[in-house]
Amino acid sequence: MLRDSEGCPSGSPLECFKGSAYRNGMPVAAIKPFILALDQGTTSSRAIVFGGDGRIVATSQQEFEQIFPQHGWVEHDAAEIWRTQLGTARDVLKQAELHAEDIAAIAITNQRETVVVWDRETGTPIANAIVWQDRRTADQTDALKTDQASRLIRERTGLLPDPYFSASKIRWLLDHVDGARDAARAGRLACGTIDSWLLYNLTGGARHATDVSNASRTMLFDIHRLAWDDELLDLFDIPRTMLPEVVPSSSIAGHAIADILGKETPIAGIVGDQQAALFGQLCVSPGMIKSTYGTGCFMLVNTGAEAIESRSDLLTTIAWQIEGQPVQYALEGSVFIGGAAIQWLRDGLGIIDSAPAVNELGASVDDCGGVCVVPAFVGLGAPHWDPSARGSIHGITRGTTAAHIARATLEGIAFQVADVMDAMASDMGVSIAGFRVDGGAAASDLLMQIQADLAGIECHRPEITETTALGAAYLAGLAIGIWPEMESLTATEQQYRVFRPTTDKPTREARRTQWRRAVERSKHWVE
Repeated sequence: MLRDSEGCPSGSPLECFKGSAYRNGMPVAAIKPFILALDQGTTSSRAIVFGGDGRIVATSQQEFEQIFPQHGWVEHDAAEIWRTQLGTARDVLKQAELHAEDIAAIAITNQRETVVVWDRETGTPIANAIVWQDRRTADQTDALKTDQASRLIRERTGLLPDPYFSASKIRWLLDHVDGARDAARAGRLACGTIDSWLLYNLTGGARHATDVSNASRTMLFDIHRLAWDDELLDLFDIPRTMLPEVVPSSSIAGHAIADILGKETPIAGIVGDQQAALFGQLCVSPGMIKSTYGTGCFMLVNTGAEAIESRSDLLTTIAWQIEGQPVQYALEGSVFIGGAAIQWLRDGLGIIDSAPAVNELGASVDDCGGVCVVPAFVGLGAPHWDPSARGSIHGITRGTTAAHIARATLEGIAFQVADVMDAMASDMGVSIAGFRVDGGAAASDLLMQIQADLAGIECHRPEITETTALGAAYLAGLAIGIWPEMESLTATEQQYRVFRPTTDKPTREARRTQWRRAVERSKHWVE
């Protein structure tokens, strides 16, 4: 393992720039101390080591099984999630040639809304985790769309009644797993989003907690009082004893036991993946916007200490909380299918061999040939909120090729984001000149140019698009003093590539009109 020759002087870790050992052309001491970020996503578990300069030292990733028991159902094996996440954590240290004593803190960022219910004594899940994409509770949440229930949920949580969120998933597990409700009432069951599940396992079962950003996505948490809400718990018939403690996003939530990495290590940052990306993009001032292109697409605008209620069916959510400081809020638009549509082209249709191959195929034609793909595979999110919608392809002719469908699928992703952007501009009462992008699909130059053209707005892509894990690492680093205050993070800010619109307004509006017709034909498909 490479070591710096003189060690680290006392004082701030950022002062440690001495030493003769180098890695990737940089003095090892210059990138100390290290933070291990666990990025648990919808289709894979990743671990990334960041240096004190905010740059990536090493990355490890493992995919895990996607389980589809019935139409519209999506599940994960929570035990497999833990195994893959632990495996990547250990593997990334080997890649980085680091040991446990080199890691100053662990950060967790996670797929949100996905829930696990487990036995407190054995630590064993009572069933598969129900994933955020799952729509099995649509009837249950539809029944809540009365004025009284909907208003209660909106006022307390900033959310809308939808199977997307955690509450109805927890209730479904209690109602459908034998003995679960009796065990919950007896205090034998714990529940939580994936961050809680990872924290529980990392600490050897010592800690059952979540952070404010993840709690705000359950439809059970009052985002103004920062507390679990008794009326909502009664509405969903969920015992309070099941729920985790809620902590700030940037704080020491527990310590990973020595069996995990070889040394007890503080877990100092926990944050939902989309809020993490907002922080990782350093959108820390009100009005700053980012859009993440992952399995889904998620656009957030920082609204500061004010929780703004949307007039356009966007979500009001907690962005993060740094210990000892006020909670920060955001408005969010959630698109359920983003990069997953590209996976469908690969795994479902088989017209590409790998996800990056969509770029070459899509670029082989000048336009989509009149084809419009609405990737509403699990319903439509913001601003439509129609769980009964399903995916559709419009405008097919005898001249339609795989290339046209590939390009139209990329456009379908960009159209959805443009719809959210319009709603966000309306709520904020401002014109949006540009926004920051990240996520795996944002690496596509073709998709980013299509996005700029269809939205008529500049897209700013950072040099490193792994901003989800970076945001969690930033929050952990703030908690343990690697960065003494928010302002010190600006020294790590990246360079951006800007994609500017190249289409004129009449062309863009004609395309958007065609898209809206296609969306209307996709709605209310499932009875």
